[in-house]
Amino acid sequence: MTVRYDEPGRVARAANTLIRQLAELGIEIAGSRALRVRGRSTGQWRTVVVNVLTVDGRDYVVATRGNTQWVRNARAAGEVFTGPRWRRRRRSVVEIVDADKPELLRRYLDRWYWEVKGHAGGLTPSSSESEVREIAASIPVFELAG
Repeated sequence: MTVRYDEPGRVARAANTLIRQLAELGIEIAGSRALRVRGRSTGQWRTVVVNVLTVDGRDYVVATRGNTQWVRNARAAGEVFTGPRWRRRRRSVVEIVDADKPELLRRYLDRWYWEVKGHAGGLTPSSSESEVREIAASIPVFELAG
């Protein structure tokens, strides 16, 4: 796994805060959902907004910014909660191996490239198979089970 983290700037953090607050209220924008995970160091709950990709009835989350705090927390906790405040659902997280990521990344980019274009390791929906495989190691992907 390649370690990469594209830290969001001030404007992106402000926009993410607004979208997260809406997602916690149950208002999804373009497939966004609140994801809540316990911090690995502090034990405090942290909430971020993610896009949930559903493929063949299975849900996935993709961290196009790389090895973010929520990714590290999810790995440590082994579970997350998704959905609005009053209807959170406990989900275990299973990290997808690099060899299985390309198809999921392509589907994710087809749907949300407009949103993540500056933070997908240089990938676009038209990236070659070799480019996707090369960058896949730097983009964590989790299946949400349960």
